[in-house]
Amino acid sequence: MRRPLYGWLAAEAVSLTGTRVSMVALPLFVLAESGSALRTGLVALAEMLPLVVLKVLAGPLVDRVGARRVAITCDLASVVVIGAIPLLHEAGLLSFGAFLALVAVAGGLRGPSDGAKHAMVPALVAEAGVPMERATGLHSTVERTSSMLGAALAGLLVAAVGPTTALLLDAASFGVAAALLGWATTSMRPVPTPAAAAAAATAPGMEPEPYRRQLREGWDFLRRDRVLVTITAMIALTNLLDLAWSSVLVPVWGTETAGGDGAAARVGLLFAVFSGTSAVGAVCAAAWGARLPRRATYLVAFLVCGAPRYLVLALDSPLAAVLAVVGLGGFASGFLNPVIGAVIFERIPAHLVGRVSSLTTACCFALMPFGGLVGGALVGAGGLGTAMLVCGIAYGAVTLLPALDPRWREIDRRPDPSAPAPAHAAERG
Repeated sequence: MRRPLYGWLAAEAVSLTGTRVSMVALPLFVLAESGSALRTGLVALAEMLPLVVLKVLAGPLVDRVGARRVAITCDLASVVVIGAIPLLHEAGLLSFGAFLALVAVAGGLRGPSDGAKHAMVPALVAEAGVPMERATGLHSTVERTSSMLGAALAGLLVAAVGPTTALLLDAASFGVAAALLGWATTSMRPVPTPAAAAAAATAPGMEPEPYRRQLREGWDFLRRDRVLVTITAMIALTNLLDLAWSSVLVPVWGTETAGGDGAAARVGLLFAVFSGTSAVGAVCAAAWGARLPRRATYLVAFLVCGAPRYLVLALDSPLAAVLAVVGLGGFASGFLNPVIGAVIFERIPAHLVGRVSSLTTACCFALMPFGGLVGGALVGAGGLGTAMLVCGIAYGAVTLLPALDPRWREIDRRPDPSAPAPAHAAERG
């Protein structure tokens, strides 16, 4: 039965589109009200920090009470929290401190929600009877398409109705996503896990496994699996460089090469090309990913989508050459998340999937708040060309790891999903 999988994808499309709207509307709201770049930066930090921390801390809760329940509850709460921002502003009751607090709570709700939706993937795949790469490829397609359409929609909404009304629509999107997810997964058969079996077997009056021990089990499993650790570290570093590219380096490039309104058009065109071709790549990965060698696909995709787009801008290339390289990089990037998702879910035992997948995604996000600082510091120290060159070389060095470490050959193995986790994953020091 594939309704749960497709309903989950539809809910993700709505939720991710709304999130992209808020990513544009929130900073524009702050700038319109205060004109302060410092306050805008504080808002980004206030949202990202609780998102990362609570995504980690909610892992045991996801395994204990169920991913579906956590995801729907957090999305419904997000309707109230995000909707309160424009309503309090219109009533003249929104101080900057209260605004920061609401943004922090919204980020804190998004962390467990994202982690819970991610943890639903194995059960959705089992229910639909499709290859893991098919599901992760479809999700990557939805994510990248929503990023492209959400950013465009945000620009139109903010220009047409203002950032506060755009935030109301973002709040509504969480309600729609919760309703879609609840409807689609109502009849989904629960997948029994060792944790659920242990809870069912607990005698009356006995306490379930302590929360701290559950959290520690997830961390212990992650740190002992070298492949998961290196994947997480590699993605965290590339996310740092990607955020420097998108938040500082590309806007500076647009300003220096076009200026004024031309800068916005040039930057928007570059991002649209990258997002659009990455969505096409993700569709191809969903169709063919299960038949491709994972390690080679992962290595080639990262090498194509990473360093070249920095270097082509560092060389002050013509716009046509820039768009060609960026488009090719976007297409290659569409193959990454299907491989990453399949490897992560296949290596994690069912009873730890909420904890470990939340830990891995939180660690992947951990360096992102500093990407803008790194990009700004590099541009200030040596100019745009030097900053692009440094980031491109760093990206290339980081993404060569799969070619150098023989343990990465393990990601080409496809264990039987019904079999227990391989012993080496739990014993590795």
